[in-house]
Amino acid sequence: MADQTWNSVGGQARVSTALQVGQARDIHVYEQRADAELDVMSYQLPPDVRHFQNRDEERTQVLRAAGWQRPAGGRPLVVSVSGMGGMGKTALGVHLAHQLAAQGEYLVRYVNLDDHQQDGGADIAEALGELLRSFRVRDWLETTFEGRRKQYWEQTGRRRLVVIVDNARFFRTEVEPLLPASADSVLIVISQEKLYDIRGGADLELPVGPLEAGDAEQLLAKIVRDPRLAADPASAAALARICGGLPAALEVAAEWVRGNEMRRLSRLIAELTAELDEKGVPTVEAVWDAAYRRLSPGAATLYRLLAGYPGPYILPEAAVALLGEGEDAAEDALGELVRASLLLRARGGRRLRMHDLLRAHAVRCARRRGVEGVEGVEGRRRVVRWYLRQAQRADLLAAGPRMTFGEVVPALPDAPDMEFTRGAEGEGEGEAAGEDGKGAALRWLEAERLALFACVRTAYAAGLDSEAWALCEPLFTHYLDHPHYTAVTDAFRTGRDAAQRAGHPLALVRMRCQLARSLWEQREYAGAGDEIGQAMAAVGALGDGTRERKLRASAIEFRGMLSSAQGDWASAAADFEASGRIHIEIENDYGAMLQTYRLGQALAELGESELPRAITLLEQAHAQAREDGRARMAARTGFELGRVLHRVGRRDEARALYEAALVGARQRGSGREEVRSLEALADLADETGAPDTARQHRAAADAVRERGGALGSG
Repeated sequence: MADQTWNSVGGQARVSTALQVGQARDIHVYEQRADAELDVMSYQLPPDVRHFQNRDEERTQVLRAAGWQRPAGGRPLVVSVSGMGGMGKTALGVHLAHQLAAQGEYLVRYVNLDDHQQDGGADIAEALGELLRSFRVRDWLETTFEGRRKQYWEQTGRRRLVVIVDNARFFRTEVEPLLPASADSVLIVISQEKLYDIRGGADLELPVGPLEAGDAEQLLAKIVRDPRLAADPASAAALARICGGLPAALEVAAEWVRGNEMRRLSRLIAELTAELDEKGVPTVEAVWDAAYRRLSPGAATLYRLLAGYPGPYILPEAAVALLGEGEDAAEDALGELVRASLLLRARGGRRLRMHDLLRAHAVRCARRRGVEGVEGVEGRRRVVRWYLRQAQRADLLAAGPRMTFGEVVPALPDAPDMEFTRGAEGEGEGEAAGEDGKGAALRWLEAERLALFACVRTAYAAGLDSEAWALCEPLFTHYLDHPHYTAVTDAFRTGRDAAQRAGHPLALVRMRCQLARSLWEQREYAGAGDEIGQAMAAVGALGDGTRERKLRASAIEFRGMLSSAQGDWASAAADFEASGRIHIEIENDYGAMLQTYRLGQALAELGESELPRAITLLEQAHAQAREDGRARMAARTGFELGRVLHRVGRRDEARALYEAALVGARQRGSGREEVRSLEALADLADETGAPDTARQHRAAADAVRERGGALGSG
């Protein structure tokens, strides 16, 4: 169906790798090698559409314009493709990109701004991050918009690119930051409406209208291949004609024909024509109305409910919760919607996607039926609670028991839980999961992050405050490995407001601390300090129970971490020490061990005189982490201890700790920590006169980056 959406595949970084790790190599040679490697992965683009009809004039214009000589340092060729939904804009853009790539040495990139929507606007920093990851910029991806923009210019300045930006709404704010820096590149921007804010105008404006009658008939014949059409060309022409030349409508009509093999075409046409005459709405609306009216009651109900589904991708299990009528009913309803082309398969996996215009159509269907508010409110509540339950389960599996305040959601009647096991995600992402499913749980949180962020907003808007802030607890665990800053900060702000509106003081302190961390990691220290200050004021008014004292210790730790981020190690050390005392008093061994570790880190930064004490504390934390069987903390404490021992000249002990940390990182699939350990071993090898060993370690670190394991896997 036209206007389908795809996700581009992330990659890793290039020249910045050499600069980041301080390798003394010839940059030009490195770039040549990296560019050669990138040629292998030049097509980060959906496959061309199977059946493409007409648009010959548009294709000719673009291919001719791509051959124009443009001044060095000038703007890339900008091609604007616009038109209403269902006209085949995305199909045309992808087809053009494939043709350009076939005629020139282009790297091809695709980004769908709908995948980065936040509160009605696209998060362009995240879109830049997606594109930068496709150029192998991963482990050192800048956190700010301006930083990522400069990285993008650096990566695109000397490359010949075709970049497709789909579902754009504004050029200056959404598309202009994604312009490649090379004048030899081509940018194809796809939008429903013509973009009037292009500086200097587009080089080519391609308004996409309906297909001519003959082309519509040919396209219908290609996608249906039904002998009835060949035997009755007049009826075939009539069927194509009432679809108004919209490829999307032709797809729905084709599904209709294929799904009713025993009916006469004249009968099908009469039924569809009657629908159009009765409604008197634009043709595509009439086609969708007709498809909707043919649905069974269960499928029609699910179709209306899906208009309010959080996030762009629909999980079948979540759809069961949304419908609330059991697995069999939801399974049948989803099958009907897919067959009717009212739902599309996303990225070839189990997830489904509903076109934005179809969501709007589903809202109108609910409004006409008079059930928009009644069934929608309860459906949203069911799906929000289902997502909350799955996130809580994934968080417990991935992070283990920890301090949380949200009510544990019980199993929903007739709604299945996700199975966090090998291959459970159904997207080819579960293969590396361990026997306990931790890897699968973490991958599920990342794969469903857009839906989880949307659930926070949906819950808050619906007055489900407890669900809104409770969702932010597992999202914090996910955030530590995957810092999608804009979305996370928005979610944590909403969680803070929800906890405040709900009158839950413990949750409010927790939400303020989580929000503060996301702010200071973006260097928004003033805002972070304000949140921490209010959290500290609130904990002073709490009771003296074990849970309240544990929360107080946590807030003090967050304050110390903020001080660390600002380089105030003395204040940080004082806070970590104070937090540790509280954990000891309430007999929270893990909390005490964590503060011992943080205090050791802080003291190591305070100067040579504090190194002996730092070593003692880190040795204690490392020993306890190993005794408690906490593999991740054992690796981290061991690595930090190794760094301090390295500084004081105890190189053999440091090497053993680095090697143990490396083994642990590889066992957990932590690319970030694997790179860190390899680089530390390389530095140590250089100091001890083993340059060959150092080169081997750095080559291994490069290999980790190249396989994409260094971002967010720690």
